[in-house]
Amino acid sequence: MLYLAEVQRKSRVIGSSKAELRLLACQRSENSWSAVPGEEVIPAPDDVTYGAGVLVMVELSGTKQVQRHAEAGRQLVAILQNFSRAQERYKAQEEEIQQWKESLTYQSQELNRREMEMEARQEQLQEMEEDFERLEQQRQEIESKRQEVEALKAEFDRKSQELEGAWAQLRGEMGRLDEQRAQFTQAAVLDDAKAQELQELLNRLAGAIAPTEAAREQVTTSFDLLNQQQTTLDQHYQMLDEQRNAAQQAQDALDQQVQQVQALWQEWQQSKAGLDQARDELAALRRSLELKQEQVQILTIQLQQQDSLHHQFCQLADVSDRFTVGAKVDVSSLESMPIEELENIVRDLTNDLEKMSRFVNSQEEELTAQQEEMQNLQQQIQQASEYDRLRLEAELTDEQDRYRMLEETLVGQRRNLQERQAVLKQHQTVLDKRQGRATADASEETVDIAPVLTQLETLRQDLAAQLKQAEAQVQELQAAVEQAQQSVDQQSQAQEDRWNRAMELEQQVLVQKAAVGEMWGKVNAYQDALALAQGGTGGVREKLESIGQILNQFQETSDYQLQAIAELRQTISSLTEQRTPEFVIT
Repeated sequence: MLYLAEVQRKSRVIGSSKAELRLLACQRSENSWSAVPGEEVIPAPDDVTYGAGVLVMVELSGTKQVQRHAEAGRQLVAILQNFSRAQERYKAQEEEIQQWKESLTYQSQELNRREMEMEARQEQLQEMEEDFERLEQQRQEIESKRQEVEALKAEFDRKSQELEGAWAQLRGEMGRLDEQRAQFTQAAVLDDAKAQELQELLNRLAGAIAPTEAAREQVTTSFDLLNQQQTTLDQHYQMLDEQRNAAQQAQDALDQQVQQVQALWQEWQQSKAGLDQARDELAALRRSLELKQEQVQILTIQLQQQDSLHHQFCQLADVSDRFTVGAKVDVSSLESMPIEELENIVRDLTNDLEKMSRFVNSQEEELTAQQEEMQNLQQQIQQASEYDRLRLEAELTDEQDRYRMLEETLVGQRRNLQERQAVLKQHQTVLDKRQGRATADASEETVDIAPVLTQLETLRQDLAAQLKQAEAQVQELQAAVEQAQQSVDQQSQAQEDRWNRAMELEQQVLVQKAAVGEMWGKVNAYQDALALAQGGTGGVREKLESIGQILNQFQETSDYQLQAIAELRQTISSLTEQRTPEFVIT
């Protein structure tokens, strides 16, 4: 299991300080760590050379034995980077959730507002229906009054015909009276019978005149009803104007929304061109990054080849006694010192070499595992999606940094191990010679391959410098790619927001257009109904005015007839009073 530990050292009176590892945290899963409770300290292996306070990654077995260890700096940076990326993704998800909440809240408010508008419109329609019912009742009352007026007119026509008949009879009697006046020029008197007959005719004529007061009262009542209906119609006309104004305002608002939708679509088209250009630039940067990464891989392979060649020379020095690696030992002092002391020195050098060998072998294994991890990441990058590729490339960069750091550390350790092997070999050769176990080749001259290794190291450093520069360029390109990707993501998000906003506003425009069309339909229907009611009222008013004029004419005629009847009665009375015995009309 992997642990994060802190190196602690306890000073000793004699010898170097002893290293211990205080466990701080334990890895539970790939991205999950938990603190180690209490103060748990385990002894460090002999190959731990870290200073006090250094944080290291330690892999422990089930019995809390250290299997592997390495400095934790790079891995902590990677963990923090992963944590930062997770925080950014979480923050982006929170912002997206908040946007969805705001959108749902806005839609809910919009639905509530539309529901209230529909309820208000339903109430208004109900009021209009009630007003139309009242108008229909008033129209029926006016229709009944009109029928009564027509009946009065028919009665008036009948009375007029009777009056015409009475006038015709009266004119006949007056004609006969004129004839009698011509016959009796010396006497202008009437007898009682004729006078009585003329009086009866005049009474019939006066009784045939129809009264107009009742008809005038009905006409006046009808005019009052018409005026009331006209007042109600004027109120409805005012309501119609208000509804027309409201419909016009809604139409103006709809026109503005249509213009906003058109402007949004134009803005979306313009930003789409910018987004396409940004994506092209991002693709070019990624291509440059891929080429630079290929260069890094080539330099890495060359560096590995140099390390392999260096390692082969070192192995050559290990397996052959004729080759040494720059180790200079004072052979004369070794030959003059006591053999027991020389044996102790050889034994100590052998123990140190074994420890150093184990440590270097463990580092070699870790380096091999690190190289396999980088190869796996490279394979995953070739098969990964666009989003995962960025994450894997960042992980690959971190793994390459750790590999280079471990490799640079291992180069010095290999050199140190080779030098110790050479020193031990020379000590062992002197010891064997003094103990009488010298081999036949012991007197042969050895070849120092240190200059060759130095030249190889120089070449390796040049390759490492080129690799470092290429990796720095890769990091710059990766930063540029990430920045360009963020810009593209932001533009894409803004483009998507514009699209959603335009679609949402367009849906609102469609709904508003239907509502405005409904409002105009109601206004037109209302206007047609009022025009129909106004037309009926105008026709009734014209008929009532015509009847009023006829009644006025009839009243004038009746007054004239009554005046004529009174004059005739006066004439008859004067003729009757002037009657004498010798001019009696028989």
